[in-house]
Amino acid sequence: MDPSPISSPQPLSGPEPQPSTSPGAQRLDPHAFTYSVVIPVYESAGVVGETADRIVRAFEEQGLSYQLVLVDDGSRDGSWDVIARRARANEHITAVRLLRNYGQHNANLAGFREATGDYVITMDDDLQNPPDQMRLLIDEAMSGRDVVFGAFEVKRAAFYRRLGSKLISMINRRVFAQPADLTVSNFRILRRDVVNRICSSRTAYPYITGQALLYSSNRSDVPVRHESRKVGKSTYSTVRILRLVLTILFSYSLFPLRLAALGGAIIATLAFLLGAGYLVQGLVSDTRVPGWTTLIVLTALFNGVTIALLSMLGEYVVRTLNAVSAEETYHVVDRAQQ
Repeated sequence: MDPSPISSPQPLSGPEPQPSTSPGAQRLDPHAFTYSVVIPVYESAGVVGETADRIVRAFEEQGLSYQLVLVDDGSRDGSWDVIARRARANEHITAVRLLRNYGQHNANLAGFREATGDYVITMDDDLQNPPDQMRLLIDEAMSGRDVVFGAFEVKRAAFYRRLGSKLISMINRRVFAQPADLTVSNFRILRRDVVNRICSSRTAYPYITGQALLYSSNRSDVPVRHESRKVGKSTYSTVRILRLVLTILFSYSLFPLRLAALGGAIIATLAFLLGAGYLVQGLVSDTRVPGWTTLIVLTALFNGVTIALLSMLGEYVVRTLNAVSAEETYHVVDRAQQ
């Protein structure tokens, strides 16, 4: 087996979807294009088979050309066996197995590099994104959109996940200039040119939502249904959400560095004013031997700020080194298809 992911494929022959922003522009014909559905799979052996079956049924009932790419992101519960069987039985399904758990965004990137469709749809493996809602994304994309996100009418998720989504959305607005009236989610459709830009990006820390915003100009969202998870429980923990927040901040933004620099400048200014105050006091009044408390407090404070700034710089250096030296952000160990 080839231990590394294949290069980004060329789009299939057919009419190239062109952006159109004018209200009276003619809509594109959805039957003129091919669609790839990319699904990261992790610990979902009990539900991913039904997810794949319903996606296949949705496309075949509508007569649309499709490809389903299932990426096993280091599952240990038999998910690979489930998706491999379906891939060997259906020529439209490709199953890819990664060496270990690299995370949802790396798995999506692996799927993008396997996808051959004119449009690529990403969704979860647990049926919380109902397959019949894909047609809403496709219909909106036919108006010439680069990217269309599914905006959940009511999000069926735990409170900490809804809170995490709001936090990430706030960061997206600052870092990726996400429009205030645009709702983003992992249920989305991307045009081929946007997918190609993401695949050719040289970042060691892929973040598909942010890259979709960076590499597109004509985005929109459409209301979609969101259902409760029927089998098992979500593996997207608070720790994973915090890791994603740190990835966005340190890999795509200078905000932490600038914030630390601002804090250092404020403390340095306060220290200068404090020193000036002691100098004036010494000139206009009797001098006294300064106490150890003041000396120790100031020394600890300034040393703490210095260490914090060095740690911040060190984080950026490490990530820059990884981005320069890393050849691949994931490795493929197995592939199944008819």
